[in-house]
Amino acid sequence: TSGGQRSLLKKKLQVCESQKSCLFVCDQILIFHHNLQINSLKILQCDFLDFFSSFCLANSQDMETFKTEVHVPPGSKTEFELHYQEMMQRKLGFYEHSLYLQPGRLVPQFQVDVYIYEPSGIASVETPNTLGEHFSGMAKLTSSKNKAHVVFKPSLQQQRKCENCTTSAIDGIFTVKYDVLRDSNAGELHVSDGHFVHFFAPANLSPLPKNIVFVIDVSGSMWGVKMKQTVEAMQTILDDLTMDDYFSIVDFNHNVRCWSEELVPGSNIQVAEAKKYIQNIKPNGGTNINEALMRAVQMLVKASNQGMIDPRSVSMIMLVSDGDPTVGEIKLSAIQKNVKKVMREEFSLFSLGIGFDVDYDFLERIAMENRGVAQRIYTSHDASDQIRRFYSQVSSPLLRKITVQFPENSVSDVTQNHFDKYFSGSELVVAGKVLPSESTTLNTDYLELDAELAQQQHAFTGFARQMWAYITVNQLLAERSLAPTAVKKRKITQRILTLAVEHQFVTPLTALLVESEEAKERLLADSPKDPKQGCCAGSGMAALGGRTPVQVVHSLPPWVQMTTPAPPSHAKGPLPDHITIVENDPHFIVHLPKNNMDVCFNIDSEPGHILNLVSDPGAGVVVNGQLVGSKRVEEKEKVNTYFGTISVFYQPDGIRVSVSTDRIDLTDGTCTLFYYGKVKRYISKVHGFLF
Repeated sequence: TSGGQRSLLKKKLQVCESQKSCLFVCDQILIFHHNLQINSLKILQCDFLDFFSSFCLANSQDMETFKTEVHVPPGSKTEFELHYQEMMQRKLGFYEHSLYLQPGRLVPQFQVDVYIYEPSGIASVETPNTLGEHFSGMAKLTSSKNKAHVVFKPSLQQQRKCENCTTSAIDGIFTVKYDVLRDSNAGELHVSDGHFVHFFAPANLSPLPKNIVFVIDVSGSMWGVKMKQTVEAMQTILDDLTMDDYFSIVDFNHNVRCWSEELVPGSNIQVAEAKKYIQNIKPNGGTNINEALMRAVQMLVKASNQGMIDPRSVSMIMLVSDGDPTVGEIKLSAIQKNVKKVMREEFSLFSLGIGFDVDYDFLERIAMENRGVAQRIYTSHDASDQIRRFYSQVSSPLLRKITVQFPENSVSDVTQNHFDKYFSGSELVVAGKVLPSESTTLNTDYLELDAELAQQQHAFTGFARQMWAYITVNQLLAERSLAPTAVKKRKITQRILTLAVEHQFVTPLTALLVESEEAKERLLADSPKDPKQGCCAGSGMAALGGRTPVQVVHSLPPWVQMTTPAPPSHAKGPLPDHITIVENDPHFIVHLPKNNMDVCFNIDSEPGHILNLVSDPGAGVVVNGQLVGSKRVEEKEKVNTYFGTISVFYQPDGIRVSVSTDRIDLTDGTCTLFYYGKVKRYISKVHGFLF
C-alpha cells in the first residue's frame, strides 16, 4: 500500500492435480481469493494453454467485483495471477482490506498474505476475528515502523469443521485494518511523477453537535425482515445521541407521521420514548417519499428560524427506504427538484436504500445534490449492522465548510478542495498536478518518494498520477449524473472517456475488452452502475495462450449490457425443420413505460462480443449471447453478426446451459455433459422453454 490509499497486490493461487473438471473449484477459489473492489484493472494475465476461459465483472456490495471462471482438465496444475489497483478509503479511523474466503472444501495448501507498506509509518494493525472462534488467534502479524505482514495459514486439520469432518470451516470474510502515523493536523503531501496527493485527517477535535431527522419508510414492502432490522439498527442509533444533539423521527407510507413535530434534545427520556415509538411501527400502505422529505426539511427550518439549535451544529436528514414512490408526487425528477428547492445550504441529506427494489440512482442523486452520500443496504442477516455502520461514519462531525488551499501558480487540475463536512475517522483527499515552474521546490520529495516506493515489492511508483485520475473520474461521474442539460452531460462524458482510456479505468461508460493473442475471440465486460442491471455470468470460449492483452474500449454504447428481456412470443405451432433466412445483427425492442412507446434498435457489434440479454437477481437467472460473424464477407462490406451461442445460468442450483449451432453443454457444478449431432431438436426445446 502506498500513501495509505493505493495498493498494488499480486495474488498467486495453485490448484494441483485435480481429478475432474474444476469449474466449481476454480469458481470458489476465485470468489474467496479475489472478490475485491476493483477501481482500475491494470493487468490481467492468464497462462492457460488450450483451455476455455471467460472474464466478467459481476456484482458485490461495492458493485465492482471481478470474477473469472476456467475449465481445468483432470490432473493439471493451474496458477492464477491477478494484478490490480485499489483506492482504500479511511472509515471509522481505519483503512480496511477484506478477503472473502469461501473455498467450499478442504484445501491442502491454504495461505493468505497481506503486506502493508506506509512511508509515513504505521500506527496500528488489527485482524478482527471475523471468521469465528474456530480460527481465533491463527492470523500471525509481524510489523515494523513502516511495514506489516499478516499471514493466515490454517493447516488441513485446522480447516475441518470437526476432528473427522470432510467439510471446511472457512466461510466468511478475512479482514485487516490499519491506520498510519500523522505528525500534523495540516495533513501529508505526497509528490510523485509530477502529481501530488494531499491527505487531510485532523484528530483531537471535539465533535460538533448535530440536529438529525430520521425519515423511515414504513410502507408494506418493508414488512418482515427489513422492518425488523431497521428497528434493531434504530435502537442502537438512538442510544448514541447526546444531550447536545437534537432529533426527531418521521415515518411514512401513503401517509406521513411525525413522532415529534419539533426537534427535541437527545435526553434519556426522549430517547426511550422514541425507541418505544419505533418498536410499535407496523408496515403497510404505499410510499410517499416527497411529502416525508418536505416535512423533515420544514422541521429543520423551523428549529433554525426559532434559534433552537446551536449555530455551530450540523443539521442532517437520514432517509431509509426500500422502494420507489407510489403515492403523492411519484416523478423522481420532480421530487429531486422539490427537495433541492427547500433545502438550505447548511442542511445535508443522507440516503439508505434497502435491497434491490429501490431506485438507488435516484437516492444517490438526491443525496449528492444536497451535500450528502448514499449507501445501499443489502438485505442479508447483517443489514442492521450495515445501517449502524453507515450512521457511525456520519455521526461525529468535526469540521464544517473546509477549504484546502495551495500556493497560486504552483498547482493545476486540482480535484475537489471544498468540502461541506469532515467526520471523525474519515479522510479528505485532494490531488492535482505540480506545475513545471514549481518542480524544483518539490523535486527532492518527489525523488525520495519514488525511489523509496521502487524498492518495495508490493508498492509501485507513480501512484499520485493514478490517484489524481481516479478521483477526477469519480467526481466527473457524480457531475454527470447531476448535469442539467444534455450538452453538458456529453461534454463531461467525453472527459470521462478520455481519462478512463488513458489510465485504463473500468467505469459505467467504459468496458474491458479481453482478447486472445490471435484476436480470434473477444470478451466484453463492463462496470454496471446498478446491480439491478446485472452482468455477464461468463460463458466465453476463448482459447488463451501466453499473455492476454487488456484494453479499455468504448465503441459500444453504454446500454449494450442493459438487461431488457425480449417481449413474449405469441407464435404457435412447431418450429420449421429448416430455417433459410436469418436477420443479421441483433435487434432489440425496449418499452419506455413513462412515454408509452417502443424503441427498436440494432447492436452494431463485432464477432466474439458477449451481450447480456436477461438478468433476474431475484430468480438467479442470467442469459447471455455471444456473437459470431458471417462466414462469407464481401470485400469492403461490414461484417454481419448473429448470435452463435446462447448461455443460460441458473444460480440457485449452479446449472449452466450453453447452446450453439453444433453442440449443447450442460454443467451442474460437478460434471459437464456435451451433446452433438441432432442439435436442432435440443435447440427447439430450449427455445420453447425460454421464449
